[in-house]
Amino acid sequence: MVDTRTMRVAGKDSAADGVVTVTLTDPDGGVVPEWEPGAHIDLELGDVTRQYSLCGDPADRSALRVAVLRESNGRGGSVYVHDKLAVGDLIEVGGPRNNFALAPASSYLFVAGGIGITPLLPMLRTLAERGEPWQLLYGGRSRGSMAFADDLASAYPEQVRLHPQDEYGLLDLATALDDAASGTAVYCCGPEPLLRAIENACRERDRFALHVERFAPKEVAPASTGAFEVELARSGVVVTVGESESVLDALQRSGADVDFSCREGTCGTCEVAVLAGRPEHRDSVLTEDEQAANDAMMICVSRSCTPRLVLDL
Repeated sequence: MVDTRTMRVAGKDSAADGVVTVTLTDPDGGVVPEWEPGAHIDLELGDVTRQYSLCGDPADRSALRVAVLRESNGRGGSVYVHDKLAVGDLIEVGGPRNNFALAPASSYLFVAGGIGITPLLPMLRTLAERGEPWQLLYGGRSRGSMAFADDLASAYPEQVRLHPQDEYGLLDLATALDDAASGTAVYCCGPEPLLRAIENACRERDRFALHVERFAPKEVAPASTGAFEVELARSGVVVTVGESESVLDALQRSGADVDFSCREGTCGTCEVAVLAGRPEHRDSVLTEDEQAANDAMMICVSRSCTPRLVLDL
């Protein structure tokens, strides 16, 4: 597991229908870890660990802030935050880590769906402070469900377009992309249908650099079955990965010390360099180009297309 630190819940406030913000501070009054826009942290919530994007100000070293949507049919983490987590509680926090960093670009288009606004907020603040050009297209089921919407519209009236679905229908991605200049960096976070739609739209328009972040794993059809071997290059140990277990499970069974967190290919904690062999990528972190390079893999979900993988472990 990744290293964690104990933090105190210093605040818990409503941000929209079904959304609360949680403010975390150092119990002894110290500074919080440094982080960059796009970063997330792990929260240990009872028996589960869940990842949430940081949505505060990176320059504020007094606290970390996340916003959590209650998902009654989810995996339990959000219900714990809403129903059990209280101001004053101590909680174990891992990270921050960043798989969704803000890359240099001539201009930016941000597309948010619902709680997907959270990792984008620090990016907007940073770019606004730098005076760099950006636009935000922000949709949700209704205006009341869209966290931080009123504050964004008030602070950046010329750059923020709010599109509640019950008022305007689905986001018009085609028009937003067609209006964007060549070389624009497109950042998108939200539900899977939105992410698939923008990925398809950007494939049809090859002048953009697309960056997406998923809160849940995308569906990936397995291409290979059967056992394979993993060689740990630093020790020379060879481990057999069974057809019904992950590389991570096999390595843990062998006693290897590896970092991991989500176990579903979304957080990036378990990324390992690949020295030989061809992984079968099943993660939701690496871009298509990064997957095609076959020089890294997420061992909690990805497997192998070749009889042996050699990993930098």
